[in-house]
Amino acid sequence: MTLDTAPFFEQTFAGAPLMAILRSAGVERAVRVARTAWELGLDSVEVTIQSDADVDALREVARLGRERGAVVGAGTIVSPDQVQVAIDAGAGYLVSPGLDADVVRAAQAAGIPILAGVATPSEVQRAVALGLTWLKAFPAQWLGTDWFRHIRGPFPQVQFIATGGMDASNAADFLAAGVRVVAVGSALEDETQLEKLAALLRTPR
Repeated sequence: MTLDTAPFFEQTFAGAPLMAILRSAGVERAVRVARTAWELGLDSVEVTIQSDADVDALREVARLGRERGAVVGAGTIVSPDQVQVAIDAGAGYLVSPGLDADVVRAAQAAGIPILAGVATPSEVQRAVALGLTWLKAFPAQWLGTDWFRHIRGPFPQVQFIATGGMDASNAADFLAAGVRVVAVGSALEDETQLEKLAALLRTPR
């Protein structure tokens, strides 16, 4: 069974071309950075879950997100077993670093949207065959902006979220290359970057 997740992601990322990634942050730090992201105008926050402490952080950030009407995703989903763990912790969507058909099918069976990671045309084609039209391109900094310009030719229906090495210095370039959303992490804890990110959010697209 495939799940049409395009309407979900269109709505989730309609308000801002940026999302936040919180990696191995712990509950207190995750909450602090999530609040920074929300106050900046980033509607979507992803919490990676690679330990029990990460799951606790996801659970608390997801709870706070629900209070604000903000969606919170669970990242680094690399096995089907993690799908239910993320759902139980309150995740509204999943993010995977690579393309694993078993993980995608587990998410689809559970009825939760997933952003699978891709880095090659073959992976994009396999993802489309699995019914996915919103994908995570990783590592985006290594792929470069030209990758996105070229990949739009054979896959005009696919929307990409650029992840990996993204911050205020290069986010605008990737958005100009056709990326729908840029995912930032440590930049949200850098005071010198916050105003630049805020300015990017104010720029008409």
